[in-house]
Amino acid sequence: MSKLKIADYLLEIKAVRLQVQQPFTWSSGWKSPIYCDNRLILSYPEIRKGVSEAFVERIKETYPQATAIAGVATGAIAMGMLVAEAMGLPFVYVREKPKGHGMQNQVEGRADASWKYVVIEDLISTGGSSVKAVKALQAAGLEVLGTLAIFSYGFPQATAAFAETGTAFHTLTGLDALLEQAIKRDYIRTEEIETIQNWQQHPDAWPVNA
Repeated sequence: MSKLKIADYLLEIKAVRLQVQQPFTWSSGWKSPIYCDNRLILSYPEIRKGVSEAFVERIKETYPQATAIAGVATGAIAMGMLVAEAMGLPFVYVREKPKGHGMQNQVEGRADASWKYVVIEDLISTGGSSVKAVKALQAAGLEVLGTLAIFSYGFPQATAAFAETGTAFHTLTGLDALLEQAIKRDYIRTEEIETIQNWQQHPDAWPVNA
């Protein structure tokens, strides 16, 4: 499935909101013309199925040797499980930090060192939470082939963060495809693209004239 089709799905269900004139404020304090909530996908059966199938297709193309799926908590647990079910593969999920009681697990499920894991994520911004999950799996002695996410903003910080793990990440769609489809759907004006691209390059300092 093409990046444009996935981007169109996100716009159709308003999983991605574009507000150049009235930017959102992220939990980090960054201002952003975009807000992405891919968990909305779970409420739309046909789109949910389409995204899951796109993950399966991409895994078979990029990581044909994969023998297990790992979802990043909490946003990617459901989608990761759908992908694992479709492929008939084992599934685990990775907590942000070890559980504070009981077995104190950070990786939940059977962590088998003989399996080769693909990490499923719903969104990659700076890559922080995704990289933390990859490192947790590696610390548990598990082999991580790479990470696949639904969407990425294309921040250079994410590429640098993943380099620390020795693994790469890929996405079903990204900001370029999203902007192309957003123009077709009249979500944004052509002249707003430059503003969004400037934000993409310097998200921590945007807007420059604030």
